[in-house]
Amino acid sequence: MRVLRILFTVVCWLLMLLPVRAQEREAAVTEYAAPRYGAALLVGSVYNPEEIGLVIVQGQMLVDYGSIFWHRAPEGLKLKFELNAGLTTTGRRRGLLAVNMLALRYLDKYGSGRWTPYIEAGIGLIYTDFRVEGQGLRFNFNPQLGAGLEYDLSDTRAMTFSLRLHHISNGNIYKENRGLNSALLQIGYLF
Repeated sequence: MRVLRILFTVVCWLLMLLPVRAQEREAAVTEYAAPRYGAALLVGSVYNPEEIGLVIVQGQMLVDYGSIFWHRAPEGLKLKFELNAGLTTTGRRRGLLAVNMLALRYLDKYGSGRWTPYIEAGIGLIYTDFRVEGQGLRFNFNPQLGAGLEYDLSDTRAMTFSLRLHHISNGNIYKENRGLNSALLQIGYLF
């Protein structure tokens, strides 16, 4: 439960990096960037409570934060929606499915040339076809955070490289709530 509180705090902090005020929408139409779509491959493993290798295929949609929420957003803040399907690579093959929503903040001032670093944090819902002792449920929450680099290939296309930390638990909605922690490397393509 402590890990969930920490991750929730990080997500809130990320969303409020710059002071924002609730304002009515301006009469003038605001221009937002077109949504970007992408695909990614994540490879890594659960490292606690036991090692379980993971390979995950991901579909992504990246939209301007301000195009969804009514208050002004910090510059470079995006929302990332993901759909994941994966398999375990150790022991018997087991699957997982997840949907996630993350806040993604580009750190333009630290970029150089075609490289732009970013940080991301969010939460999702995950179904795992596997359980560890004491896990309780197959449907769980999936808070996560990460850091990465985007390499521009053109105006709209880019490669992404990141490291992500995941936590899987049911948030104490069931008496057994043994969490799983994992680290994943991600390589993606945005178009």
